[in-house]
Formats: sequence, structure tokens, C-alpha cells
Amino acid sequence: MKGKIIKGIAGFYYVWGEDDRLYECKAKGSFRKEGIKPLVGDNVSIRILDEDRLLGSMEEILPRKNELIRPAVANADQAMVIFAMTEPEPNLNLLDRFLVMMEWQGVETIICFSKQDMVNREEEERLAAVYEKCANRVLMFSNREQTGIEEVKECLRGKTTVLAGPSGVGKSSLVNQIYPQAASETGAVSEKIGRGRHTTRHSELFAIGDQSFLFDTPGFSSLKLPEVPKEELRRYFTEFLPYEGKCRYLGCSHIHEPGCAIKEKGEICQSRYDNYVQMYEELAEQEKRKNWRNKK
Repeated sequence: MKGKIIKGIAGFYYVWGEDDRLYECKAKGSFRKEGIKPLVGDNVSIRILDEDRLLGSMEEILPRKNELIRPAVANADQAMVIFAMTEPEPNLNLLDRFLVMMEWQGVETIICFSKQDMVNREEEERLAAVYEKCANRVLMFSNREQTGIEEVKECLRGKTTVLAGPSGVGKSSLVNQIYPQAASETGAVSEKIGRGRHTTRHSELFAIGDQSFLFDTPGFSSLKLPEVPKEELRRYFTEFLPYEGKCRYLGCSHIHEPGCAIKEKGEICQSRYDNYVQMYEELAEQEKRKNWRNKK
């Protein structure tokens, strides 16, 4: 039988089968020997071991459309990242790191700012002006006032979406509004393996209707940059791209060089540029440490 992995916990994989039932499966032994790691979102082939107890064995992982490293999921069409506009104040460095990660992995991103009811229109417009240049769409919503929720739902229709963001921004409340069954499904799987629903941090996939799927991923408070050469970082700041070839020096890093079009024109948001410089220096330091280890 074919199915899709909706959750993986402690070596067990929960597969939503073609018969619309949830099977608890273990991967066959050859997966570990061959270094194959199943991911939430994988389409798989399973063998039924016990029809009544809904137990199976995962026999094959079908070809993936894509494979994200962070968060570790498969077959995603887009990412939706949620940050609060206040309480807590948005950590724009963390947001920019997420955008770099998604650009590096080739996944379009929708940015959602929550708690719309707690800020004024000027703050909304300020954030939108910064991030509309570097994301597919920027949305604002409020769980409390029920504003903007339908627009968020429309962006999810017909797509498989990775939902991500730090803790405390209203992500769980949004999931419950989009898909009220989420809490009960999470509890059912937790009960099946004898664990509390809050003891494990993991990604899970919900089928929310209209050929739409939602990956709900754990909240994050930090995000390591992908291991890319520092010279490539500018490619992942999409608002930098129109300036390619307009600097005095070919391959300008947009850091120290004179005649840098990005620095001279001053059209890039200062916080975005400052975060770019910080990430560039972080990658440079990583390269130094790696070169030093290789020489030892």
C-alpha cells in the first residue's frame, strides 16, 4: 500500500495510507544499513503486518520532489514563516536567517506577521516595505481579532506548506484555526506510543483539504546558517540581485569595497544590510576555523 509519512517519533513512522487510516510502521532494516533516513512528507510503500492494530513495515521511499535540511521535511512546495509584530518584538536577524535558508534550499517563502491588532498601521507598512522585496508575499493577521486568517488559508490552498517560526508568536493558534483537528490528531499519536503530547519536539503533517498539506514544525530560537562560501551569501539576499554587476569591482562582497552600488545608493533596508554583514562575518569565521582544522 502507498501512503505518506505524517510524523516520525523514536524510530516509529506514522503513515497515512491510501485507505485513509493511520499506520504505525518501522522502517525495514536495510534503510539503516544504506543510510536512508525517512522524512515527514515522504511518499512511501508499506506492507501491512496487522490490519486490526494498524501496524505495518515501511518498505520503500518513493522519489522525492525535494528534501529540506532545516527543517527536515520532504516534498514541500513553499514555506510560511510566522513572526509576531510585538510581544515578543520580532527578531529580524532570525527571520533573515530563515529566509537565507529557504533561498538556499530553493523554496519560496511567505512571511506572516501575527498580532496585527497590537500595532498601528505605520508599523505594518514599515515591515511590509522591508520584506516585500525579499519574499513571495507578506501577510498580516490577528488570531484574537480573526483578521487576515482567510488570506492565510488562501495561500495554503493546493500546496504543501512548511509552517515555521519561533515560539510564542501564535503559530499553534493559527494551526488550530486552519485545522481544528490538529490537537486531537497529535494527541492520538502521542497516546498510541505512550507519551505525553508535549514531550517530543517534532515535525508533523496535516492534510487540511483541497489537496493542501501543512507541515507544522517545532519552534526555533536560533538557526545555523547553511555551509556556503561567504562569497555566495549575497545571492540569498534577493533584493541585492538588481545590483549585480553595478559595483566597481566584479564579485563585490558589499562589505569593504569602495564603489559598492548597494552601499552608495542606500536603498537596502539598514537592518537587512546589517544582518547580511553579520552573517558574512560568521561564514568567514567558519571558513577560517575549517581551514585551520584541515592544516592540523
